[in-house]
Amino acid sequence: MTFVVLVGQASVQAADAAKPEDKGWESSAAAGLSISGGNSKSFQSTLSGNSSRKWSKDEALLGVQAGYGESTVVKRADGVPDVKNTTEAYIKGFGQWNHLITDRFYGGLRLDAVNDAIADIDYRFTLSPLAGYYLIKDGTTTLAIEFGPSLVHEKVGGVDDTYAGLRLAERFEHKFSAGARIWQSTEIVPQIDDFNNFIATSEIGAEAPLTKKLSLRLVLQHVYDSEPAVAGVFGGDTLYKFKNDTKLIGALAYKF
Repeated sequence: MTFVVLVGQASVQAADAAKPEDKGWESSAAAGLSISGGNSKSFQSTLSGNSSRKWSKDEALLGVQAGYGESTVVKRADGVPDVKNTTEAYIKGFGQWNHLITDRFYGGLRLDAVNDAIADIDYRFTLSPLAGYYLIKDGTTTLAIEFGPSLVHEKVGGVDDTYAGLRLAERFEHKFSAGARIWQSTEIVPQIDDFNNFIATSEIGAEAPLTKKLSLRLVLQHVYDSEPAVAGVFGGDTLYKFKNDTKLIGALAYKF
C-alpha cells in the first residue's frame, strides 16, 4: 500500500513539473529618438510596447507601436517661411490569443489594426481565426507557422473596402543564455477572390541587455502593399503611393 501511495505522489509531482511555469505578464516598452539641426532640421520618434503571457493551455500576445517624424528646410531669407514636412505618422497594434490543443498544435484568434497618415491609410482592421503549429518549441527557441481565413475592413485613399482574405504567417524567436535574443516574423494576407491584392509584412530584430531591465534593440520592418492608395494625377496619369515601406528602428527597451 505504501509503495502505491509513493508511486502516486511521484506521478503527481512529475505532472506538476511538466506544466509550464506561469510567470505572469512579461512586458516591455521601447523608445527611440532622432534629432538633427542646421540647414535642415529633422525629428523622429518611435514608441512601442509588447506584452505576453503563457498558461498551461493558453497564450496571449499583445503589441502596439507608434511613430512620428518631421523634417524642416530652414530658409535664411527674411520673409521666406521654413518648409516643414511630416515624414512619419502612424500607429498600429495587434492582439492574439492561442489555445493549445496539444503541446505544439493550437487554434486562436488575432486582430490587427493600422493607421498610417503618410500611406493614406485611415484604418485597416484584420480579424483572423487561425490554426498554428510549433515546428520548434524548447526553452530557448520557438518556430511556429499559422494559417487561416481573414476579414479585412479598411479605408485607404478615402475608399472604404471590406473583403475576405487568407492569412499565412510564421514567427521565430531564439533567446541566448546571456539575455540577448533575436526574432523574425513574416505574414501575407491575399484577398481570396483576387490574389493580386495582398499585403505582406515582415520583421527581423535583435536585442542585447545593458542591465537586468534595460536593453538595446534594433528592428527592421518591411510592408509591401500591392494596391496602395492613389497619390494624385499628373499629366493624365494616376500616381500611387509606394508599394514598399521600410523602417529601421533603434531603441532602448525597458522590461517590466
